[in-house]
Amino acid sequence: MSGLVKLELDHNGIRALLSMAEMHTVIEGLAEQIASTVRASVPAGAEVVVESYITDRGAAAVVVKDRAAMGWQARDGVLTRAAGAAGLEVRAR
Repeated sequence: MSGLVKLELDHNGIRALLSMAEMHTVIEGLAEQIASTVRASVPAGAEVVVESYITDRGAAAVVVKDRAAMGWQARDGVLTRAAGAAGLEVRAR
């Protein structure tokens, strides 16, 4: 190798890409995929929904509307495993 390569991020381009309607559609699709995996992992009748919203970009949350959901996540990692199965990397803040 002859030397180092300089890499400069185009923050405005990244911001524009993330705020596109098509990107929001991709995010919603991933959230639906995660929700489907979670539904298969929790007891029948547990309500699993996707809540889509927009901030400075499109976003979505997968919500398990059941009192036992925190226990399922703590014990089995149902949301974390479903996100991983969809190809997402989950990290603690």
